[in-house]
Amino acid sequence: MTRDQKTAAIAELKELFEQTSFFYFADPTTLTAVQTNKLRRKCFEQGITMRVAKNTLIRKALEALPEEKNYSGVFESLHGQTAVFFAEVANLPARMIKDFREGGKEKPAIKAAYIDGSIYIGDDQLKTLASLKTKEELLGELIGLLQSPMSNLIGALKSGGNTVAGLLKTLEERG
Repeated sequence: MTRDQKTAAIAELKELFEQTSFFYFADPTTLTAVQTNKLRRKCFEQGITMRVAKNTLIRKALEALPEEKNYSGVFESLHGQTAVFFAEVANLPARMIKDFREGGKEKPAIKAAYIDGSIYIGDDQLKTLASLKTKEELLGELIGLLQSPMSNLIGALKSGGNTVAGLLKTLEERG
């Protein structure tokens, strides 16, 4: 790889890291060419950008970004082959990898994940990452929680109103 090619690769990676708050590092070793093509196809179908790059280029791209993002926590996972998954939804790569690995596959194994400033290290975090709720799911739950007391109050007022109206009507008929 020439110096110009390395510079271009670093610039591309830097731009991808800047554009997303969620990325995963995974170990794709032992995947056959057919499995790798299936993985790339799954990524494309789900809107995940996958790049395989040299660890030094990934590190240089991350080091070129602002320090307050705290990317340095993922540097220890940059060894061996590394595939980087970029996504707009935090749990999407984890769910895709989990689905891909069904049937006893062990790869790709998660090395690290960066989710909005939080760092998850190791393949044992796959279940946790896959179960993260999306922003839309959290907003839906919040709206449901906020609507619940209001619905209960309106229901109580309606049923109580019928009871009071019924009681007034009964008293009026007696008198």
